[in-house]
Amino acid sequence: MSTYEHDPVSHSVAHHLVAIAELLEEYGYARVTDVARHLGITRGSASITLKSLEQKGLVTYDDRRFLGLSEAGRQVAESIQAKKAVLRDLLVRVLGVDEKQAEEDTCKLEHLVSARTAERARRLLDFIESGSSEARRFLAAFGRFRKDGTGGTEEKGR
Repeated sequence: MSTYEHDPVSHSVAHHLVAIAELLEEYGYARVTDVARHLGITRGSASITLKSLEQKGLVTYDDRRFLGLSEAGRQVAESIQAKKAVLRDLLVRVLGVDEKQAEEDTCKLEHLVSARTAERARRLLDFIESGSSEARRFLAAFGRFRKDGTGGTEEKGR
């Protein structure tokens, strides 16, 4: 996970930066029309946001008008992508949220969660994935708790 901590970015900015990163990774290039198609928005809307991101030093254009990410833009996009992966894993693998709902929820949260919170969530997932006896007991107890609200440890007489 990137250590870059940027001021929280808007939902729209997060989507534009991540779209560019994904397009660059998948195709090796990104154009305004590609970003618009990727996000399901008009070319004009994408163009306005991308121009603003260029002025903020997050997006670059080459002489052929292909898009790129500045170092700061790349760090923001990587941070958002890492947070999204951690949140999605936490929601699906620990909390039992279905994939579709987890995708919707992480889309709303990915750019708002701090790097510190995402790192702590990652550490929880690492613990759970460690396979240690403590992790197995935790998962079993949490699974029972999710199912019946008690975790199998409800005190008698309550």
